[in-house]
Amino acid sequence: MTDKNNKKHKIVIVGGGAGGLELATSLGKKLGKKGLAEVTLLDATPTHIWKPLLHEVAAGTLDESEQIEYLAQAYRNHFRFRLGKMEGLNRQKKEIHVSPTLSDSGEELMPRRTFSYDTLVMSVGSISNTFGIKGVAEHCLFLDTTTQAFKFQKQLVESYIKSHAGKADKTLSIVIIGAGATGVELSAQLHEVTNLLAVYGLDESSDVKLTIIEAATQLLPALPGKLAQATQQQLVKLGIDLKLGRKVVEVTKEGVHTHDGEIIPADLKVWSAGIKAPDWMKDLDGLETNRINQLLVDETLKTSDGDIFAIGDCAACPWPGHDGNVPPRAQAAHQQASTLSKSIINRLRGRSLVKYVYLDYGSLVALGKYTTVGNLMGNLMGSVSVGGFIARVVYLSLYKMHQVAIHGYFRTAMLTLSNLFRRSAHATIKMH
Repeated sequence: MTDKNNKKHKIVIVGGGAGGLELATSLGKKLGKKGLAEVTLLDATPTHIWKPLLHEVAAGTLDESEQIEYLAQAYRNHFRFRLGKMEGLNRQKKEIHVSPTLSDSGEELMPRRTFSYDTLVMSVGSISNTFGIKGVAEHCLFLDTTTQAFKFQKQLVESYIKSHAGKADKTLSIVIIGAGATGVELSAQLHEVTNLLAVYGLDESSDVKLTIIEAATQLLPALPGKLAQATQQQLVKLGIDLKLGRKVVEVTKEGVHTHDGEIIPADLKVWSAGIKAPDWMKDLDGLETNRINQLLVDETLKTSDGDIFAIGDCAACPWPGHDGNVPPRAQAAHQQASTLSKSIINRLRGRSLVKYVYLDYGSLVALGKYTTVGNLMGNLMGSVSVGGFIARVVYLSLYKMHQVAIHGYFRTAMLTLSNLFRRSAHATIKMH
């Protein structure tokens, strides 16, 4: 339990995703280093990976050096890291409740704890929305967290090896439900991985069947129709079976059932068909939420409680001039972290909060080594469709912006060089 006699302003950030880690790093440098506040980051896992890269973790193509140790990051940037999962909130006492931390064997490593705060920031991200469809939770794999992505990668390799162990005619079938950016990028990565597995000595990749099921009649609803069509043509060229306009009504151990009565056999089933905030946020001591559990925030990212803010996927932030809220994208979390850092510093100085204005720079989708497509937005050029090398460079620059926010320019440059050398000496994919 934190020391209530400590007179420093206590800033607690729950969730170490893109927005949460960037905010903790910024406030640690600007307030924690000078002793002006006590900044604490709470997360349920010890390491951070940028969420848009989780499909690469699942496919086994992401270099493990891309993981960031929260404790090391906290030490370098003058904030505290605490391992644990928030389970409740007491607004009157200004405390959060953290559930016990258990080992893999179920042994209690840390008991239930309570942390007090003066300013609380919720940045817990999102989880998959199963929409209550029968069998999804029991039979599908998810890519909401690093742990889930590693679990999928392990099952992928094991399933591939098992399907080829003396069964030359056995096809490994992988079904991805949802044709948003995650589903489409994962399908391309998996196609690349199955080819690499063949190069590494396993049987031909033609023994792996990849299928994407989507309720809408178009891939990638966030992209213009022309780009979505170009992406669809590329996936078809790779041999990925697209079943568009097909609603999933049930998932069983054997396969996926669609509304028109078809049963699509599947050894591995991945769900990427929608998001929501975690269910425990539905009734968080009276804070206002929407139908997908997101905390309602105003233009300053403040919730219905003046001491509590929310950023990232768990926040329902209004988008003036548009029908709906700010979309749940990494670029939004990055921008919100920058804005809220200024607001919290102003708050400690008795000044006004900064209004958050979402700047839409467009959407990009990377199809592994094959291509990258998207649209870029800007005041001068409007919406411009891009593809190939230019799109790939812009896609990578988004991740570099995140790295710069948490490491600075010099360290990011050194990490980039280090990764280039590592990739020349290590296997392209993870095999264990």
